[in-house]
Amino acid sequence: MSTAVVYVPAIAHNKPGHPENEGRIKQILPFLDQTGVLADTCLLEPVTATVQQLRRVHSPALIERVREVASTGGGALDHGDTYATPQSYDLARLAAGAAITAVDHIMTGRAQNGFALVRPPGHHAEHNRISGFCLFNNVAAAARQAQVVHGVKRILILDFDVHHGNGTQDIFYDDDSVMFISTHLFLPQMFYPGTGSFEELGNGFGHGYTVNVPLMPNVGDVGYGRIFTELVQPLARQFKPELILVSAGYDAHWQDPLAMAGLSLSGYAHLSRLLVELADTLTNGRILFVLEGGYQVQALSYGILNTFFALTGQDHIIDPLGTMPHPEQDISHLLHQLKRHHLIY
Repeated sequence: MSTAVVYVPAIAHNKPGHPENEGRIKQILPFLDQTGVLADTCLLEPVTATVQQLRRVHSPALIERVREVASTGGGALDHGDTYATPQSYDLARLAAGAAITAVDHIMTGRAQNGFALVRPPGHHAEHNRISGFCLFNNVAAAARQAQVVHGVKRILILDFDVHHGNGTQDIFYDDDSVMFISTHLFLPQMFYPGTGSFEELGNGFGHGYTVNVPLMPNVGDVGYGRIFTELVQPLARQFKPELILVSAGYDAHWQDPLAMAGLSLSGYAHLSRLLVELADTLTNGRILFVLEGGYQVQALSYGILNTFFALTGQDHIIDPLGTMPHPEQDISHLLHQLKRHHLIY
């Protein structure tokens, strides 16, 4: 079985000068093709998400808000810098539908794993609130598709975007069928969105199924690697998911203009390999990466490429940018707190 690829560059969803623009992944398929990595993949045609599929994760009011702003010529969708063009409603539905399409292929055995190369991104879109450049929550829509259509009982969503996945957390906060783990910079009042403290654990039946890893700047490759091996892997093994979904943001790279987390391309490649290996152990290989952030185009492109190497079982890592020129921060104290908090000994 091959790796499924679904591609929605959303070229008409574009605001000049905005960091989340059509240039981010406009050339990604030709770039990947030149490396030869696409030879081991299957390119799928995305199917637009239905309103019913979106209503599994969003309120009718949120969906109507996106449709209305787009239909009247576009404009601002929130009090920040989340925008719509006249084509954004259709393109955001297509991005969500692409993630759903990939899940359908993985869960029916037509693909082993996959990557939804889509925009606009989704992990900041809450049940009833648009934020953070995100219109519809692509990874959440894919998770509900797996549950409603394919009968999946337990899903792990791992978010390694540098920003907290507040939207995904909001949608599954009361839900014990989805474990949500987010690694992100946490500098309240200074760094978007300001949520994601380790005390945010879920509510009701969902208590304990939200796991936040709030990081200081310049954690770097060693710190991220320890988080995945000492925290993420044990929690995943306890939870025993049937499917792993990854909100794959490449803005934790040390050269990204919006953040300062300190990961290198080699560090990202290591995380991708750990997640693919985890899927091989726990889910019969079923894992889907869904693109979120990443605003330095070279880091984004090579980050995606190295993830494809992991998905297709190729023992390659390409890192033309090297490691960050700052000392990495020791996270031993934070890891001790988190492991005690989540009963990992």
